[in-house]
Amino acid sequence: MAYTLCFLLFMIGLYCAVVKKNMVKIVLGIMIMEYAVNLFLIMLGYFHDGVAPIIDRSEFDAQTQTVTAQFLNSSVDPLPQALVLTSIVISLGSLALLISICIRTYEKYGTFDITEIRRLRG
Repeated sequence: MAYTLCFLLFMIGLYCAVVKKNMVKIVLGIMIMEYAVNLFLIMLGYFHDGVAPIIDRSEFDAQTQTVTAQFLNSSVDPLPQALVLTSIVISLGSLALLISICIRTYEKYGTFDITEIRRLRG
């Protein structure tokens, strides 16, 4: 059910990015798609009653230099969390770029409507 909601959120963002004519709404649609992908990645690495993958002395066996199997079976996967943190930083940069493009376009043409911008361009 939760994966379906991620897909629905992605489809809402795709609808905004493809169908809308306002540049600000297009940017919002792209951001919604990015957040839907981030949510999907976090959900891939999560499971119920999972623990953070931080090893302390109780999970580490000093004699055999190994981690107990119970800890390995109950810890969540940290890779999707690292990917999402990287993705958040990249999406922040792309959001700044898209908003600056919107601002410069508005300064030049005086509108956010892409059909009007195409008409004014000639």
